[in-house]
Amino acid sequence: MASQPQNPSKKALRTPGGSGSQSSRTNQTVKFARRTSSGRYVSLSREDIDISGEISGDYMNYTVHIPPTPDNQPMNEPMEASSVALKAEEQYVSNSLFTGGFNTVTRAHLMDKVIDHQTRHPQMAAGKGSLCSMAACDGKVMTDENGDDLDPCECRFKICRDCYMDAQKGGGMCPGCKEPYKVGEYDDGDPPEFSAGAALPLPAPASQKTDRRMSVMKSTNKSLLMRSQTGEFDHNRWLFETKGTYGYGNAFWAKDDGYGGAGAGEDDSDFSGPPPEAMDKQWKPLTRKIPMPTAIISPYRLLIAVRIVALGFFLQWRVKHPNEEALWLWGMSIVCELWFAFSWLLDQIPKLCPINRATDLAVLRDKFDSPSPANPAGRSDLPGVDVFVSTADPEKEPPLVTANTILSILAVDYPVEKLACYVSDDGGALLTFEAMAEAASFAAIWVPFCRKHDIEPRNPDSYFNVKGDPTKNKRRSDFVKDRRRIKREYDEFKVRINGLPDSIRRRSDAFNAREEMKMLKMMREKGADPSEPIKVQKATWMADGTHWPATWAVSAADHGKGDHPSVLQVMLRPPAPEPVMGPPEEERMMDFSDVDVRLPMLVYMSREKRRGYDHNKKAGAMNALVRSSAVLSNGAFILNLDCDHYVYNSQAIREGMCFMMDRGGDRICYIQFPQRFEGIDPSDRYANHNTVFFDGNMRALDGVQGPVYVGTGCLFRRFALYGFDPPRATEYSGWFIKRKKKSKIGDGNPESETRALRSDELEEDGLEVALLQKSFGNSTALAKSVAIAEFQGRPLADHPGVKNGRPPGALRVPREPLDSSVVTEAVSVISCWYEDKTEWGSRIGWIYGSVTEDVVTGYRMHNRGWRSVYCITKRDAFRGSAPINLTDRLHQVLRWATGSVEIFFSRNNALLASSRLKLLQRIAYLNVGIYPFTSMFLIMYCFIPALSLFSGHFIVQSLDVTFLVYLLIITITLTLLAILEVKWSGVGLEEWWRNEQFWLISGTSAHLAAVVQGLLKVIAGIEISFTLTSKSAGEDVEDAFAELYIVKWTSLMIPPITIMMVNIIAIAVGFSRTIYSETPQWSKLMGGAFFSFWVLAHLYPFAKGLMGRRGKTPTIVFVWSGLIAITISLLWIAINPPKGSATHAGSSGFQFP
Repeated sequence: MASQPQNPSKKALRTPGGSGSQSSRTNQTVKFARRTSSGRYVSLSREDIDISGEISGDYMNYTVHIPPTPDNQPMNEPMEASSVALKAEEQYVSNSLFTGGFNTVTRAHLMDKVIDHQTRHPQMAAGKGSLCSMAACDGKVMTDENGDDLDPCECRFKICRDCYMDAQKGGGMCPGCKEPYKVGEYDDGDPPEFSAGAALPLPAPASQKTDRRMSVMKSTNKSLLMRSQTGEFDHNRWLFETKGTYGYGNAFWAKDDGYGGAGAGEDDSDFSGPPPEAMDKQWKPLTRKIPMPTAIISPYRLLIAVRIVALGFFLQWRVKHPNEEALWLWGMSIVCELWFAFSWLLDQIPKLCPINRATDLAVLRDKFDSPSPANPAGRSDLPGVDVFVSTADPEKEPPLVTANTILSILAVDYPVEKLACYVSDDGGALLTFEAMAEAASFAAIWVPFCRKHDIEPRNPDSYFNVKGDPTKNKRRSDFVKDRRRIKREYDEFKVRINGLPDSIRRRSDAFNAREEMKMLKMMREKGADPSEPIKVQKATWMADGTHWPATWAVSAADHGKGDHPSVLQVMLRPPAPEPVMGPPEEERMMDFSDVDVRLPMLVYMSREKRRGYDHNKKAGAMNALVRSSAVLSNGAFILNLDCDHYVYNSQAIREGMCFMMDRGGDRICYIQFPQRFEGIDPSDRYANHNTVFFDGNMRALDGVQGPVYVGTGCLFRRFALYGFDPPRATEYSGWFIKRKKKSKIGDGNPESETRALRSDELEEDGLEVALLQKSFGNSTALAKSVAIAEFQGRPLADHPGVKNGRPPGALRVPREPLDSSVVTEAVSVISCWYEDKTEWGSRIGWIYGSVTEDVVTGYRMHNRGWRSVYCITKRDAFRGSAPINLTDRLHQVLRWATGSVEIFFSRNNALLASSRLKLLQRIAYLNVGIYPFTSMFLIMYCFIPALSLFSGHFIVQSLDVTFLVYLLIITITLTLLAILEVKWSGVGLEEWWRNEQFWLISGTSAHLAAVVQGLLKVIAGIEISFTLTSKSAGEDVEDAFAELYIVKWTSLMIPPITIMMVNIIAIAVGFSRTIYSETPQWSKLMGGAFFSFWVLAHLYPFAKGLMGRRGKTPTIVFVWSGLIAITISLLWIAINPPKGSATHAGSSGFQFP
């Protein structure tokens, strides 16, 4: 960091650990303490235990439970003596900005403030707190979950974390009362004893944390179930179930060798069984499959068969009856029609099995969140979820849009302690960083407000713009008052966000001017020539007066968009495991006394970028998020959203979890939600809603092997992203014959690309960390997190039919607090070199090598035997924005089509798929790679009507009755199919017609360019670069659809303009020729004119887009139209001169008909 200001205080840069180094952790030990009957502690290290030999190998297989007596009361574990150090370390982590990278030391910069104004939530970085009472120290004191000052000594001497650690190292004396530290909670006994001169033990490093988390998997099922909400053992229940006796020395011996009781050759789902209260309840499924009505789906399938037969007879007749007068025209039409029939089959066949699904959220809450004898407080047993939000450029993706998305995520209806949000800023912009900090600060009042009044949607911008009565269905009397106050706060929040660019610029200018003055003063003191120019880098400065470590506004070495270190900031530290109620109205502007004010963990991340490294665009950023989140929170499931797609339904994650936690859910790799858009013009001119695809094609694929992954709004199983096989796979051979292969987790070829994780690797002792590190990289914590994620993602084993389940109550254990070693490990795994010689991007995570990495990633999972589910909720799960401008829309389609061409020419082609991919799913993926090539035949077919009118010939020699009958049958069946498809998919007829129109517009423009670009990349190796699609800032403007009328010229418009002009001229030429002809050929005119009008009707939205607003058409459109019209007319006259030209050979010029 260039010209970093020196600060001798404790806010200077710290070095908690080397980047990616594991050797520094091996020397750390774990202290084991036992409380005696007198209340004192006896400490024993792991080495002492091993040397003494007092603990045999069988020690880990039983648990001794000593019941409480009047003189030996159990203590609350979270409030033991080390709690002060734990909270101090966690506060230090959340207040520090971690940076690192390749061949650099990971540093933690302690920040006084993240944003210019005072933050208000205790979980937030640089949150509220009193100042340290130590002399010459301006640090903030340690705080608890409520944000109150944490006093490590009875004298209430205010002290910060750094001074507290220094005091511990200096003898453990309180600087205030000069007495040894004695925590107020331990008045009944002496404080824990530690080695002389040693500080209170800090949290174990990441690897040891992982060991403790894995102990959940090793412990016996009953010991897990018999622990109460506070972690204490339920003695009464244990005595009842085991028929034991009360007293010392009673031991519970496990009936098996750990979780599952699976020995060699046994099914891993066989464990000692669910708790008695689970057996008393009637088992209910979480989801159900709703087949389509027979009255709709049966005629639909019949019509498909009829049309296939009719197409076969039609094409046979066309081939046998050529037009001898114009074989060239007949040949062109035959080739196009054959391809169209093939393309229609690829699109239609996968739609044979559409289904609907429904979830039961009440059953999900009853199974996972309801209080029970083993869970009196109702602590959630749901698995953790990590939400990924990716952004890259704050200029094209406004920070206010991203901030609103983050607020909607933090307010979702999911257990707070099980949720974590990660923001990936691939541009490394300080603007995005401070916008996220502002969002975290505003979330302190927005999230409790949403919980208190059950607000929907929980995006504040969308909520305040909803039309209608906001008081509808609101029961609390203070709603209007709270809404008015939160609206005022949000308006101020928007002003701060929109003012951030100017604020950062003015702040940076001021600090840079100060640096220049310092440099000038130094030059004068040294007697240098004052006329020499002052060389001071134009840095970008943070709110605490230090350099921003990532991208600067003025690029410099180590501070450019493609050249900056890793940056990671825990903006909201993990919440407490128990609910924290807010203050009453007297202390805050709103009464949150009966509302849980905890916030999910929020992490800002910007991966390291260096020149010369291929960072793999969005796919690389997503894989960096996967690795860092695995180290920090390791949620078993991952929800990825674009920065402009917010949570519209706060129950969306629970809806998806119903499928994952249901019977057979362990075979589901992801849950895809439909994409819904806002800000689209009422007529949906360019089919931005794309309902035919999302409500038709995707719903149909749900009945096969699952929908394709479309890039956002998708809930992943983390274990499936890691490239492993599903627990049970089905292989298919032939066309319709399937051969079920119930492969356990232990099956699979270790040398194959899709090697499955073996069952013995799920145990700590058998986990082949070294083997996993060859694929996942050299991070031990990341490698060990794989088995934990697999275990936590299993469905609840509360029914004999549930295979590969986990015991109830296994995920009620509180999350381990963060410490600096964990965050250091998370920084090391997002460095630019970490993926070298690993399988990230080739088998693990998002797949590299295509601009449509989403489709390829989903295809790889389906190819391994996983299946996916399409989840359509009654209330839209997510909503986002889409480009309504014609040029932006064409460029978006161009990017998708180019990715499809890349897929077709790669090893991800469905023709090369494994036997685990179903036939209909294979056809659907084959269509994904083939559909852009239809553009070549489509453009040719759009010119055929014009050529027919110019030449006076038609594609058939005469309008035969057989030809007309076949054409009528094909047209009627297509119409009836469209009507039935509208019925079972819910798509409107207008939406279906808009989709047909834009299919021709994109097919004659963007798809053709995509084929050319794809071929250039495959043949010549020319890389393709695309720009981000600009997102709307969502501000109130005079015309919400002003962007719709903006005409931005692009070369993609040339083919459709040419087609329109040629067909218009051809109609005029054909009509004039027929009128002035001695023997008018009206049948040929009508045939050619009908198809020309068909083409022009499809291109009508394109023509309307060229007109702009009130006829303001760019001049270049008229220029191109005139040039094309003149060129075509002269070319046709040269090729087919008028008949009278032979008698006037000596005359000059052309003779027009």
